[in-house]
Parts: sequence; C-alpha cells; structure tokens
Amino acid sequence: MRDVVEIGLGKTAQRGYHLDDIAIVPSRRTRDVDDVSTEWKLDAYPFKIPCVAHPSDATQSPDSVIALGRLGGLGVLNAEGLWTRYEDPTKILEELASLDEEADATKRLQEVYAEPIKPELIGERVRQIREGGVTVAVRVSPQHTLALAPVILDAGVDLLVIQGTLVSAEHVSTTDEPLNLKEFIADLDLPVIVGGCTDYKTALHLMRTGAAGVIVGVGADEWSTTDTVLGIRVPMATAIADAAAARRDYLDETGGRYVHLIADGGIATSGDIAKAIGCGADAVMLGEPLSLAEGAPAGGAWWHSAASHPALPRGGFCIAGEPDGTLEQLLYGPADRPDGQLNLFGGLRRAMAKCGYRDVKEFQKVALVLDRS
Repeated sequence: MRDVVEIGLGKTAQRGYHLDDIAIVPSRRTRDVDDVSTEWKLDAYPFKIPCVAHPSDATQSPDSVIALGRLGGLGVLNAEGLWTRYEDPTKILEELASLDEEADATKRLQEVYAEPIKPELIGERVRQIREGGVTVAVRVSPQHTLALAPVILDAGVDLLVIQGTLVSAEHVSTTDEPLNLKEFIADLDLPVIVGGCTDYKTALHLMRTGAAGVIVGVGADEWSTTDTVLGIRVPMATAIADAAAARRDYLDETGGRYVHLIADGGIATSGDIAKAIGCGADAVMLGEPLSLAEGAPAGGAWWHSAASHPALPRGGFCIAGEPDGTLEQLLYGPADRPDGQLNLFGGLRRAMAKCGYRDVKEFQKVALVLDRS
C-alpha cells in the first residue's frame, strides 16, 4: 500500500520520494567494471550509453547532436527551436550566452523564439544530422505535432519525440481538435517517444498509445520553475518506480510488449543516473549537465525548452560558465573532480560493478534504501 498522509480534514496526500531521498544497496556480489555494459537499445537503434539529450537549443544543435551520437548517446533536435527558425542562429546563441540578467534573458528568449518556424529548415537540419551518420531524433510539442509532423517525417527521421511539460493520452479541448496519440502513432512506421508524465495511470495510458518510450518527469532541475509557476513538483524516484510498475502491468496486458522509460528531471551526477536506473528507468535525459561541455552551442548557458514560452515561461536562465571539459570527458572521463559531474557513465558502470550487475536491465532490480537523513 502507498504511504498516504492526511494533510487536513478530508484531504490526503501520497508520499513521494526524490532521488536524493534514496540510496542504492550493494548486493552480495561485486563485478569487474570491464565486464559491465551500459549499452541500451530502443527498437532497432542501439546506443553505447543510456543517455538521451534534453532538446534545448542551449545544448542541441545539428553538430552537437552528431557529436553525442558518435559518442554513443542519442541527441534530440528541437523542431521548434532556433535551428528551425533561423538560417544560422550562432550569433543569437552567442548573444544569449553573454546575458547576465535573468529578467532580461527571459525577455530576450521570448523575442528570439517569436520568429516563425521555417519548415524547409527542418528538412535541412535533419539532412545535416543524417549525413553525420547517427540516429536522427527530432522533438515536437503535442500542440504542434499535427502541423509539423508531416514535415519532420518527410525529412526522414529515425525517432520522433513528442514532448511537452506534461503529456496525456486523454487531452480534452472544446476549442481545437486534440491530438489522438493512439491513432497518430498507429499510422507511423517509426518509433515514437512521448512524455512527460508523472504517475502510474498516465504512464500506462501513454504505453497503450503504442509509444516505444515514455518520458518520466518534467525536466525539473534547479533552473526549472514548473513548481513555482504551476505548483507541480515531481518526486522522481517515486515517479520512475510508478511508471516501472505500469510497464510491468502493460507487459502482462500485452503478452510481452516492452516500453522504455526515460527519466527526465533531477539528474545532474553519475549517482543520480545510477539511482534513476535503479528505480526502473532504461535511460536518462540530460539537460544542464550537457551545457557544461566544451563547444556546447550556447557556450555554457542553459535554459529549458519551456523557458521561452511567450505567456508563461517555466524555466530560469543559467548564466554562462566555464566548461567542465570535453563532451567525451563529461560522459566517459577521466574526471578531475570528485563531485560526480564528470565521467557520468563511467560512474554508472562503477556503481553497477560495485553491486554485481552486468547490464542496465539487470541493474533495474538493485535494492534501494530510503535515506532522508
């Protein structure tokens, strides 16, 4: 039974736990780190590490998508981002990186994202990424899926990511024709990743749409303002575990159809990655950590996709800082600091080895302990 607390007469709340509230429990066995695999496969597409990039223009350009893909992760380009609004947004990104006032930064973000999306640029960016020889994944919001998906699909992507702050399979609208995810996905012959979601029921319903992957979480980190703007805060450990329970039930329901879970929120260190997978995730979505790599498109600045919303921005602007190292060093090390922000997936491998697990799928079974000290 879920721990439920009465917060007032006639009103209860379920307890939820963040990744910081839990810790991994080693088993009776350890394993040589060279015998541990962090490989992950989504549909027909294999990856060296369980890393998916958050589709922010701060970290994801055609070149950085290619770079991450060549290093074994999955880059995701935003079809509604600067790279599909401007022929060359480099100068804009440089300007954004130089801003030093959060209020001014939000206003400037709203201004540069007011430029209309140019469909021909979507095709050009997809072509650039495909020529880089990596898996091509493009993100679109649920609100613009029906309008932009034909252009994205005609461009020849491998994976389609339908991502909003929160996505449901039962959107209700009296003003517009809502996107029917189940019908839309059924008509496609490529894998679709959808999200975010925060609970068991929503995760299960999204799985029933035929999605190959479900994003769990709303991308919250220290710069997210979803909590203060919408009052929504996601305890990621609980959200991932609930979605994993939905996946188990969906496996039984379908006779074995597996849906991948991608954790998006509260993940900044290798320990966070290990705990997210220990809760049941197949991969993690990284945002701000990738902004700290040398050569990041925004030069170290960071903002969420929702930070530029014209009426209700839900993300702060992180001032540009010095890079922590190359993208390869960020992912694979070596680390020259002990804070877990470098060698992210080397840290994951070490955690798996310390607990005696061979691969990511096995590591989802690791024991956890509640540690709220």
